[in-house]
Amino acid sequence: MTGRIDGDTGGRVDGPPTHEAVRDRLDRVDDPELDRSIVELGYIERVEITGERVEVGFVLPTAWCSPAFAWMMATGMRDEVGSLPEVEEVRVNLRDHMHDEEINRGVNEGLAFEEAFEEAEDGIEAVREKLDEKARLARQFDALDALVEAGLTPAQVANLRLGAVDLAFEADRAAVSIREGAVAVTLPREPLADYLEKARATGLVTDEDDRLFADRDGEPFDAEAFDDVRRQSRVAAANITGQGAICSALHEARNGVVADD
Repeated sequence: MTGRIDGDTGGRVDGPPTHEAVRDRLDRVDDPELDRSIVELGYIERVEITGERVEVGFVLPTAWCSPAFAWMMATGMRDEVGSLPEVEEVRVNLRDHMHDEEINRGVNEGLAFEEAFEEAEDGIEAVREKLDEKARLARQFDALDALVEAGLTPAQVANLRLGAVDLAFEADRAAVSIREGAVAVTLPREPLADYLEKARATGLVTDEDDRLFADRDGEPFDAEAFDDVRRQSRVAAANITGQGAICSALHEARNGVVADD
């Protein structure tokens, strides 16, 4: 990707923030539609650090990308970078977007989305919840398949509850042990870890009695519905993958930036 994001990596904590630290924070911000890091997607054009002030410049694949999505990314950048103890001020600058003036002004002045866009009918959180649920469902597809391939039956997968299993994660493997019946399997770490991260973030998995997996309405399902829920999950994953491919091609054509694989 372009820009100066890979600059100083000195790791200082008593001076200005490092580019490495800023990059790490930016990498935690996702494109909410694609469920991928904005750093990985190549949206960050520049990072300028002047003392305790950080300015982040970014550009999106098209000028008409949803202003709500752009807002979520811009506020995510502001909040993540602003959480660094060395940072006193963060300025975000979106360029070449049909609503860049409203977004830059609103985000940098700390306005609510509805204040920057008076015609907005819904608050930003309603949009975020829908996108997070779509991402959860998409991530679920890989997790379901990984568990079945590891040896669990659809019934066992459907009935997995947070308080009834032991989960252990290593660098590249995950272990799942069902206490009742002494069933244990291992599988690649990423599908299950990524899914549980989003399931917890959406509030699906918080209590001991919560099922680990749910249908597109957030409801638990039984073994008979496993294939249908897997299909729902596959469709969500395919939609995100397809949209990501379109956005990547548009981003490369418009800005000359290729997303990381």
